[in-house]
Amino acid sequence: MSEIVRIDTVKEYNQLVGIETLHPLISIVDFQKAEPFCYFRAQMGVYCIFLKDIKCGNITYGINDYDYEEGTLIFISPGQVYGIASEEKQRGFGKALIFHPDLIHGTALGKNIKEYSFFSYEVNEALHLSARERVIINDCLDKIEYELNHAIDNHSKTLIVSYIELFLNYCKRFYERQFITRSNVNKDVLTRFEKVLDDYFNSDLPMTAGLPTVKYFAEKLYLSSNYLGDLLKKETGKSAQEHIQLRLIELAKEKMYEPGKSISEIAYELGFKYPQHFTRMFKKEVGITPLEYRSLN
Repeated sequence: MSEIVRIDTVKEYNQLVGIETLHPLISIVDFQKAEPFCYFRAQMGVYCIFLKDIKCGNITYGINDYDYEEGTLIFISPGQVYGIASEEKQRGFGKALIFHPDLIHGTALGKNIKEYSFFSYEVNEALHLSARERVIINDCLDKIEYELNHAIDNHSKTLIVSYIELFLNYCKRFYERQFITRSNVNKDVLTRFEKVLDDYFNSDLPMTAGLPTVKYFAEKLYLSSNYLGDLLKKETGKSAQEHIQLRLIELAKEKMYEPGKSISEIAYELGFKYPQHFTRMFKKEVGITPLEYRSLN
């Protein structure tokens, strides 16, 4: 039950769900036409995007279960673990876009794929589509499927990759809409982030654990690092790392006024392993060195 298999090719995934492989590097799966299947967990070697049209039970993603609601898109990149939680064979509803990294190597999409940060979101940060958005997504999938059923020629790869890029750009737009429509929830996350940030620097953690990471705060807030960063960027215009650096500068300026405390002591108290790294960051953000700032104030 707990065994994790590997799915490294499009063909291996197609065999799992019982559909024909039309192209070795990409597949559109219509789960109503696929074979019923049950519990499995697999480390994926391909990109997977799943669209569910109706509520249809749980999937597993990493170590978590997620109730996959109607009109939801989730994104899985190579190396992530994905599976189905059902113990009994069942037929899915919806579609999937599966493509191998080799398909986009050497293309503009291949160079920019990391810009689509939602591939690293947790499953509970899935994209929930409106009815109109689902029409657009399905239209993109239909265009890709048309090319897969068309005789392969010199234009096939260019068109297929361009449709995937169009698909992902629409998803980026829809995620931005989701950040806006969930503004109240996002503001709660921002408030909790600020509190965790305060708690970190009010504790002994800077001295014992060093400078805080975005990953540390994301885990405390039960979010992925990319989702937290994108959320903060949309709400405040600043990334999570920028928020951390701003807090470091604020605290450093306060500590400058404490008599008898050296710049090195301030650096160590803030979590810097080497004082020169603190000096470099301070000058980059403030424009002058800590010593110059202390002299001026």
